[in-house]
Amino acid sequence: MQPVVEIRNLAKSYRRGGQIVPVLTDITLDIQRGEFTALMGPSGSGKSTLLNLIAGIDKPDSGHLRVGGLDITALGEGELADWRSRNVGFIFQFYNLMPVLSAFENIELPLTLTRLSRAERRERVELTLSLVGLSDRKDHYPSELSGGQQQRVAIARAVIADPVLIVADEPTGDLDRQSAADILAMLQRLNAELSTTIIMVTHDAHAARTARRLIYLDKGELMLEPPTI
Repeated sequence: MQPVVEIRNLAKSYRRGGQIVPVLTDITLDIQRGEFTALMGPSGSGKSTLLNLIAGIDKPDSGHLRVGGLDITALGEGELADWRSRNVGFIFQFYNLMPVLSAFENIELPLTLTRLSRAERRERVELTLSLVGLSDRKDHYPSELSGGQQQRVAIARAVIADPVLIVADEPTGDLDRQSAADILAMLQRLNAELSTTIIMVTHDAHAARTARRLIYLDKGELMLEPPTI
């Protein structure tokens, strides 16, 4: 079976003042469809940069990156934006919800780019609200929801269009312990029951243990033997 993510000899650097600072060096990695993978590493190790490259938010300096069989390094900016909207669901640390939209409307937003009818969109949103346990909060605005509830809305928005993969950048970093546990349990459930492919960046060893696979980065390189967590 072809991996959902195929990375070959990937490198990325950034210009800082007059210097070029390498962030990722010669990364080669496969992620299988249906895997729940955690990316760990110290600050500055390149884990968020790698996540952004996989999600098509940024482009590498060299190497190849295929997602769902498509070499996304060959896409132009417009093509990449269109590809992201159809193939990647995003979960961020600070939720990134639209404050003027209700929970229902935030979740529905990705579907407005599809050809689904209004009735079909409503049915799918109602099912997804039920999946994340927020049917009774669908008309509430983000300011009326707790942090954990806002993150559940963000998860629902990420999965609503059935993307190829979900990328989560520190999804529990702004939550209390119980809310964080609830969110991690929800991600595990999505992975186990729906075979959702999830790639999660985290600095939290407890969060990383909920994933089925751990990838550890240090100074922009993959560690052959990740530290015990």
